[in-house]
Amino acid sequence: MRVNGSAPDPEGRCSAHGPLVGVRVVEMAGLGPVPMAALLLAEMGADVVRVDRPQPPAFPDTLDRGRRSVTIDLKRQEGTELVLRLAERANILIEGFRPGVMERLGLGPEQVHARNAGLVYGRMTGWGQTGPRAARAGHDINYIALTGALSAIGRAGGPPQVPLNLVGDFGGGALYLVAGVLAALHHARITGEGQVVDAAIVDGVTHLAAMIWAERRYRGWTDERGTNLLDSGAPFYDVYRTSDGEWFAVGAIEPQFYAQLARLLGLPEWASRQDEREHWPGMREAFARAFAARTRAEWEEIFADSDACAAPVLSWAEAIEDPHMRARGTHLRLDDGDVPAPAPRFSRTPSQVARPGGPTDDSSRAVLEDWEIHGPST
Repeated sequence: MRVNGSAPDPEGRCSAHGPLVGVRVVEMAGLGPVPMAALLLAEMGADVVRVDRPQPPAFPDTLDRGRRSVTIDLKRQEGTELVLRLAERANILIEGFRPGVMERLGLGPEQVHARNAGLVYGRMTGWGQTGPRAARAGHDINYIALTGALSAIGRAGGPPQVPLNLVGDFGGGALYLVAGVLAALHHARITGEGQVVDAAIVDGVTHLAAMIWAERRYRGWTDERGTNLLDSGAPFYDVYRTSDGEWFAVGAIEPQFYAQLARLLGLPEWASRQDEREHWPGMREAFARAFAARTRAEWEEIFADSDACAAPVLSWAEAIEDPHMRARGTHLRLDDGDVPAPAPRFSRTPSQVARPGGPTDDSSRAVLEDWEIHGPST
């Protein structure tokens, strides 16, 4: 067994900062949602130990900050036993394999709960533990395609647009896994009873779209892309090109904010016509002409002190330098690179940014001693 020391203290222990100090998490190494969930838990103070396999993954984990890793050969009985012993000392275990893989390794919920009945067992998949697609491979784009969300993103007459992998992997995946395991942890601490959390991206994305489902039911939201209030159908909720080839975003939904938008665009004739859908094409053309007459910087100055709900569309690099983002410390420098600051923010138990993993250490002593595991390792 090899241990990677990723914590800043000299003995390799995780930093004691955040509301989850004292919570121990076993993370079975994977991609995307599970590492993101582990990063969130680690930055909130949990002691997260990742179980890596001896062979390097095809795609390295780029979200490996904030926890130590233990390399274990899960094909050996000694390796399975060591993971079970880690689970005995843990509060939470999270894994992202296809259904049945952990059971075949001897590490399914039944085996783990036989050792630790109070453990929360978090399972992260795209399709879920059950259903016709459960055993199939997939990625974010496939999962959100099945939910209806991908179909809804894009302009009228155009194809669906791919929203990176933020909606599925991280919105409907990692965040729902974290919410689920923390809710189950609360229950376990009250009752002593652990349970399995089945966090499927198709479920999470569908629930994430609860407002859209309500809009479809009660307010006439249609399945025709680019024709609704929030999907670029409304001229006052869209992006417009400026004279320097940049973009500006407007989201003036409320009448009072829309009136400010029309005034500052120099279009008072449109100030009272927000709800006249038959005139939206003309409104859009007028907005486009107005934005095209000035640079993005000029529009920033015009809208700076207004409630017109207008903001520049910034690149990743520009976002780091934005005055508001800088004032809040939304980005931090870590080892000569930019990383997002931990979120959300806690008034009494602030989180601390997770540090990158350290160099491989051939001794497992630090983790085993921290977790009070004695005897042979693998």
